[in-house]
Amino acid sequence: MSATATLGTDAGWARDETNRWILYHGEIARAMTATRTALESALIPVTAYILVSGVECYRRHPEMMRTIAAAMPPEEIGAAGRRPGNQVDSVHLWSIANIYLLGRQVLAPFGMITPADDIERTAAVLDFWKRAAGPWRGDGHLQAWDAGSVVRPYGDSVVEELVAGSTVVDDDQQTRIRKLNAALTSYLFLLYFDTRAGYQDTGPYELDDGRVLLVRDFSAFGPGHFPWSTEVAADLPYSNLTAAFLLDGVRLRVTDWGTSITEPDDYLARLHAFGLFAPAHDGTLEPIALSEVDALASAVKATQRRCYRLIAGMTRYERINAGAYVYFTFLRPFAELAGVADDLDWAVPRDSLDLYEGIATLDKLPEVASDDSIPYYTPIPEMPA
Repeated sequence: MSATATLGTDAGWARDETNRWILYHGEIARAMTATRTALESALIPVTAYILVSGVECYRRHPEMMRTIAAAMPPEEIGAAGRRPGNQVDSVHLWSIANIYLLGRQVLAPFGMITPADDIERTAAVLDFWKRAAGPWRGDGHLQAWDAGSVVRPYGDSVVEELVAGSTVVDDDQQTRIRKLNAALTSYLFLLYFDTRAGYQDTGPYELDDGRVLLVRDFSAFGPGHFPWSTEVAADLPYSNLTAAFLLDGVRLRVTDWGTSITEPDDYLARLHAFGLFAPAHDGTLEPIALSEVDALASAVKATQRRCYRLIAGMTRYERINAGAYVYFTFLRPFAELAGVADDLDWAVPRDSLDLYEGIATLDKLPEVASDDSIPYYTPIPEMPA
């Protein structure tokens, strides 16, 4: 039974259960963010836009999640995400819980959160996350952190198709694949305003012959709902790609941010075979010939240059708003699978305007207590009798 289902009759149980999940996410987030590199870039005010998006997520996502869940249960959304061509993935799942919880931390010092309202809102968000995350993973775990850094949402049929569509590569082809991978990851990092949400790894998929398969999905990099993408990406031949890297002699782990950790570090030096595919909306995979790699890499590089010029020409406020939109719309893939994305208001900023000017000046996140005895995310206090 979900926490939200008990709110009308047993608010104390709901608070305790919700706090259990708040502490669970906090322990993992503390450990993951401790290894994160610096947030700020010379171009994009990352801290400011993360905080704006957190406030927007806290104030708006609970009701939006209720609308999405009414159209399609989160369990079905998670299960539907187990195919290429959508962005129900580990980083979007992690984000819909943790960006909301960050918003709680921003608002609490201002006295803008009351326990009764907080229980209902937080229970709704974490319940939605939990109900989607379990079926998406399909292995009895909720996050890679719980599963020893394993993320394997794709079933045997998808893996078999990826392997069958891959070909052994020589040194020259390996070099060309490196260039395409570098072009796509660099462009997507910029398109998504210094976040890795646009490309996600899953694996390790261990094959019977001893090789390991790393799957990398490059998602939504053509013209899409990002306003700036329609201006820069019109010439790209694809909007989504799925790459299969068949590695020999590589140990692989994958984090909840969709980041691969490999031994050795230069895993592409051990690339044995490679496949590139264009996923359709129904999850089917169209193979792309290796002869297209060079032209595709050139097109992506040209798009990245246009994207950089566009972002460089934005004002600070425009960059904050765009970055906040990226983070706020991490919920959008769930709404898209449920068929209600166009029914929801994704405008940002909207509900953070009372704090916006103060947040927009920040260039660094406030220090978080390093003492592990202090919760990373503050639990909901008991309500007055």
